[in-house]
Amino acid sequence: MLKLVLIFAASYLLGSIPFGYLLVRIFHGEDVRQSGSGNIGATNVSRKSPALGVLTLILDALKGTCAVGFAYLLFVKTADSYLNLYPMMSLAAVSSVLGHMFPVWLSFHGGKGVATSVGAFAPLVPYPVLGAFVIFVVVTLGSRYVSLGSIAAAVSLPVLAWFRFRRYEDPFLMILPIALVSLLVIAKHHANIHRLLAGTENRFGSKGGGRSTPVNE
Repeated sequence: MLKLVLIFAASYLLGSIPFGYLLVRIFHGEDVRQSGSGNIGATNVSRKSPALGVLTLILDALKGTCAVGFAYLLFVKTADSYLNLYPMMSLAAVSSVLGHMFPVWLSFHGGKGVATSVGAFAPLVPYPVLGAFVIFVVVTLGSRYVSLGSIAAAVSLPVLAWFRFRRYEDPFLMILPIALVSLLVIAKHHANIHRLLAGTENRFGSKGGGRSTPVNE
């Protein structure tokens, strides 16, 4: 039980590091939440600096990967199979995404969790994550809506994970953490969904004068 609490706490705190906020504050002396979409993710940071946007994307993804890696190292010596390791690693994955979405340092107002989710679940289900990424690229390029691509990827990931775990004794239990994070990511896009339905969401690369497409990390 103590190890489970340690995994949850450490993964949450790791995920809650607001790299986008910190980078813009350090290099530009500004609060990234006061510009663009008001989000701390890579897309909004890139409006200030493309280089910092890329760095934010990488660091946000690494938060998830490092959290899962920490859980692996903590349990690998006592686990006798992947089935014993998976629940601990998935707990770390979910906790790191929760930390990014609801960071204690920013009054629980964080990002949308896409990059952190990718970094967290890539070590656990690499092929479903790759498939979801392909769907993200295809939908985003086809529609020019980054938010729609992110939502499509979030919807597809549990479905693709089903094919990874369908032969296991209890595939639903294996998919549950992935489905939970996918639902959280979709819920975090609620404003984007309203604008997509209303036809007011700006397209990627649009030079129109409307509000920019909100961040998806």
